[in-house]
Amino acid sequence: MDSDDAMRYALGKPGAWADSPWGEDHHVAKVGQKIFLFPGSRDGRPAITVKNTAEAIEELKQRFSPDAGPAPYLNKRLWAQLYIDRVPEEDVRELIDDSYRLVVAKLPKSQRPG
Repeated sequence: MDSDDAMRYALGKPGAWADSPWGEDHHVAKVGQKIFLFPGSRDGRPAITVKNTAEAIEELKQRFSPDAGPAPYLNKRLWAQLYIDRVPEEDVRELIDDSYRLVVAKLPKSQRPG
């Protein structure tokens, strides 16, 4: 799976939409007005940045070390960046699912997808 595949998967979620808040080179997946996935690349490798619980982020960093680490400019306890070229596709999908679920849960009920 690469970053484009991750983005396509994310956009298949109910209410998900693509945005480029920092210009055309910086795409994100949102639900409501909140970001749940930052796809991209780093050092020429496909990467994603996702949200999760503090415990899950620590587990992710340990499980996929050295390919997982803190997300630049975001809460280091709740967001992680992960190179996905050596991570099983089902794990990448699960991380995107978790990020989506957590963001949706924080949306006002009126903004949650039906």
